[in-house]
Amino acid sequence: MNGKKGSIEIDIPEPKKIKQMENKTGNRNFSFKQWIQSVWEFCKGDINRVIFSLKVGLAVLLVSLLILFRAPYEVFGTNIIWSILTVAIMFEYTVGATFNRGFNRAVGSLLAGVLAVVVAQVAICSGHVVEPTIIGASIFLIGALTSFMKLWPSLVPYEYGFRVILFTFCLIVVSGYRMGSPVKTAMDRLYSIAIGAFVTVFVNVLIFPIWAGEQLHNELAKNFDAVADSLEECIRKYLEDDDSDHPEFSKTVMDEFPDEPAYRRCQATLNSSTKLETLASSAKWEPPHGRFWHCSYPWSEYVKVGAVLRYCAYEVMALHGVLHSEIQAPHNLRITFQSEILDASNHAAELVRSLGKDISNMMRTPKSTSLKKVHTSTERLQRAIDMHSYLLTSSHDDQNYSSKPLTKLSHTLSSTLSDLSYSLSKDGQGSGDLELPLNPQPVGTLPSAPAQAESYHEVMKKQQRRLHSWPSREVDVFDEGVLEMDNLPRMRALESTTALSLATFTSLLIEFVARLDHLVESVNDLAVMARFKDAGVQKYTEILIQNQTQ
Repeated sequence: MNGKKGSIEIDIPEPKKIKQMENKTGNRNFSFKQWIQSVWEFCKGDINRVIFSLKVGLAVLLVSLLILFRAPYEVFGTNIIWSILTVAIMFEYTVGATFNRGFNRAVGSLLAGVLAVVVAQVAICSGHVVEPTIIGASIFLIGALTSFMKLWPSLVPYEYGFRVILFTFCLIVVSGYRMGSPVKTAMDRLYSIAIGAFVTVFVNVLIFPIWAGEQLHNELAKNFDAVADSLEECIRKYLEDDDSDHPEFSKTVMDEFPDEPAYRRCQATLNSSTKLETLASSAKWEPPHGRFWHCSYPWSEYVKVGAVLRYCAYEVMALHGVLHSEIQAPHNLRITFQSEILDASNHAAELVRSLGKDISNMMRTPKSTSLKKVHTSTERLQRAIDMHSYLLTSSHDDQNYSSKPLTKLSHTLSSTLSDLSYSLSKDGQGSGDLELPLNPQPVGTLPSAPAQAESYHEVMKKQQRRLHSWPSREVDVFDEGVLEMDNLPRMRALESTTALSLATFTSLLIEFVARLDHLVESVNDLAVMARFKDAGVQKYTEILIQNQTQ
């Protein structure tokens, strides 16, 4: 669009050109090499993902051979397709989840087949006129009943079984009504489902099995290390931060701290409750295997230990919140308690990491000594805070920041009072009588008090209010008449807010240590119920074996 001289020319592209430009930019951003690299990193993160995919392909191939070969197809006909559907639906990532899904599939198919045969026989005996009515009514009742039962709280884990009952019953009844042989149709489909289930279990259990119990065990041990690493990372950054490059909280997001990898792992620990519960429910279906050799293994105790660990992780996340908050204690105040904070945090992190190591190695070691060290270091921190509590109040800050102006003002007032007493004594000697004015003026308004000292004091007082106000304000806001002397207690409270940030940080650390007692107790309960080996007996056995070999 062309205008006159001095006008602005605006070129609006056509819609087709816009789409072409978007396609070009999209193709330019897409990189096949980066895509291959991302896929490689995804597979490298967990090799079991690749194994699971290959196992599913192998199971589907084995079942498809029943259709590709003529002999099995002539026996089962088109019903053999149910084998492929069974493999696709029943094959899960872990062995326990596969057994759980297979149980629901088997019971649901069996009940649906029995009900379908009974309803079909009753419908056939009723005659051709009533038969469609009976079949339709049975489909309605089964659909309503199964949909209601799968919503019942205690039956939620068997939701898939009720779903299988519904669609298997409908397919068998409707197809049997059209084919005229519901019993044969039901039996052929049950055989096909059994073949698919057998192939699924065979491939998933015997070829590189992925056990849910093993994953639950490793996941819980990894969470212990994540909490310990995140605690040490938070303490280190809090004591090293000198406010030189502190970003505003509004410009940062609590979930995005690229320089704190342990924080993200701790955050994943908080979100792992559903994962642990799912793995525990799947592990209950697995037979004894590997290190988990005895029956009735206490998988539910892993979920309890994970819940107690999450309560400890809440405190670590709160510490990170103080670390990235707007109100920060001065760096020189933080390092005052540096040794006590480091001592308590290091002992606490060491205890948490040792608990995770015991779970990983399935060993039972006494933790009384480590727990005593943690309590001793925490008591030292509490005593240090108690003895130096004056550092966390505003009175100490007032003495530091206002010492100079108060000194000058007192010196001026003392010289004024000395001059006044000298003049009064001189007058008293001359007249022999001392007369005081009825309305004496305040000391600050004596004519001998210089105005420069008073103005200097007011300027310094305004600067002090500006420095310690929160949120920060300009000096002009605190002009005379806007802020009265009655607001000084409020200002002093705001001044101590930054120092109280350190008290909040230390109290959260002490609360984290207090929760370690429950964590140690829960791990001990798991060790007893899971029959972990005693560290002392294991070490004595190793020494005997070494002596015999020598």
